[in-house]
Amino acid sequence: MPEGHTIHRLARDFREGFGGRKVRAASPQGKFSAGAALVDGQVLTGAEAHGKHLFLGFDGAGRVHVHLGLYGKFTFGTGPAPAPVGQVRLRLVAEGDGGGEASGVHADLRGPTRCELITEDEQRAVEERLGPDPLRADADPERAWARVSRSRTTVAALLMDQKVVAGVGNVYRAEVLFRHGIDPYRPGRGLSRTEWDGIWADLVELMHEGVRNNRIDTVRPQHTPEAMGRAPRVDDHGGEVYVYRRAGMACHVCGEPVRTAGLAARNLFWCPACQPA
Repeated sequence: MPEGHTIHRLARDFREGFGGRKVRAASPQGKFSAGAALVDGQVLTGAEAHGKHLFLGFDGAGRVHVHLGLYGKFTFGTGPAPAPVGQVRLRLVAEGDGGGEASGVHADLRGPTRCELITEDEQRAVEERLGPDPLRADADPERAWARVSRSRTTVAALLMDQKVVAGVGNVYRAEVLFRHGIDPYRPGRGLSRTEWDGIWADLVELMHEGVRNNRIDTVRPQHTPEAMGRAPRVDDHGGEVYVYRRAGMACHVCGEPVRTAGLAARNLFWCPACQPA
């Protein structure tokens, strides 16, 4: 499932490519035909993300709320939009600045968990159910700490709970706990305030870097392939990481095998030596 940096990157791409432009909307698949008809011909006035939720604002029509889920994906293109391929839930097409079709931009949405037209109040209700998002300027880490510090639930599960922290997924969860030497099975109330502040600050920095680079890199300079003289990581996820999807491989820091286990229906990765119980 895409993590929060991907959704914020999408919001930025929509602001840059569609912001302030009149948009043509269609649902070639047919599942969003009524919503697309209301959006068609409207101007995109805003695009923002909160956690893993994307909101595209259209004056006079409301907001298109998208949650990609496990299989959803946006693809962008320029020039004339080609014939739809596959199950396109939503297609958005904007004219170019010069009015020419070749300079236009288009985006196709396939396979989302949610694609719906909602009101401003409904968007607010969605956001009120979410925890603070490390990528948002209005995020309040105190809200997350209030829940974490009272909880017997493992810190690994709490970081994946979108009601506690919005936007963190399996990769950032595993990596930030490794970077701070924290056993993923420690209960939330077992964290010190200093440890929590360090986790939050690290998430802010790592996730902003993810938006900039459009990939997740979490290794420190001394552990990059160039610094260690090792081969770069090859994985569909991309990016250099410490423990995520590295089960059985040697830890970059101590050399011990990285471990994995199931937790809350997701695979957990950690180094038992660097993250002692």
